[in-house]
Amino acid sequence: MKLTLPFPPSVNTYWRAVNSGPLKGRVLISAKGRAYQSEACAAIIEQLRKLPKPSSAPAAVEIFLFPPDARRRDIDNYNKALFDALTHAGIWEDDSQIKRMLVEWGPVVKKGKVEITISKYEPAVAAA
Repeated sequence: MKLTLPFPPSVNTYWRAVNSGPLKGRVLISAKGRAYQSEACAAIIEQLRKLPKPSSAPAAVEIFLFPPDARRRDIDNYNKALFDALTHAGIWEDDSQIKRMLVEWGPVVKKGKVEITISKYEPAVAAA
């Protein structure tokens, strides 16, 4: 399965600590993170033309990140928001099912995007 999704927020802006009220001291998904989940879910439903049925199979993912600008970024800061959105949308039961991951930068594109290919995980080497 291949999907094109919005560019995710960095893990640095995905979480927010609550400083007051009954949830004080808890760390929650930020408004920006929740908005990303909604945008990604809408893009998934539009591309699949249906709500996905969560897979329980081990998965391999190939991710191409196309950033919205040329700022320096850490390549590992975007997977959490992306994987949580795919879980929320029902692509898989849990992102712990990912057994192999390849992440690569693509060129800068207006607004940014992510292209992700999800396939069945096939071990490279059989366990002894």
